[in-house]
Amino acid sequence: MVTNVTSFGRSGLSDWLVQRVSAVVILLYVICHAAIIINTPDMDYLQWHALFADPVMKIFSLITLVALCAHAWIGMWTVATDYLTTRMLGEKATFVRFLFLVICIGVLVVYLLWGIMILWSV
Repeated sequence: MVTNVTSFGRSGLSDWLVQRVSAVVILLYVICHAAIIINTPDMDYLQWHALFADPVMKIFSLITLVALCAHAWIGMWTVATDYLTTRMLGEKATFVRFLFLVICIGVLVVYLLWGIMILWSV
């Protein structure tokens, strides 16, 4: 049963693990930025630019962006499967759920690609 955590198949346990790990990554990123802002309250554009020009910050930001997209995907998938039901929408529920998830995937892919372009263009 525990081996399912590392598989690529969909299971509640793997979704739970991805949600928790991604939440920790996002929290660490927020704490890092809060510490930077608190320690350098008079940061100007050149300092901010230099911060994000550092490869470590770029990689940390990229990991956080991927974690954010994974976190959002699992959350939206859960909303779709829990609330877009046949009881609520009737026979159209499967189509509405599919359309909702396709839109979510599209938005997340655009945000991910846009974020990568922003991060690596600095």
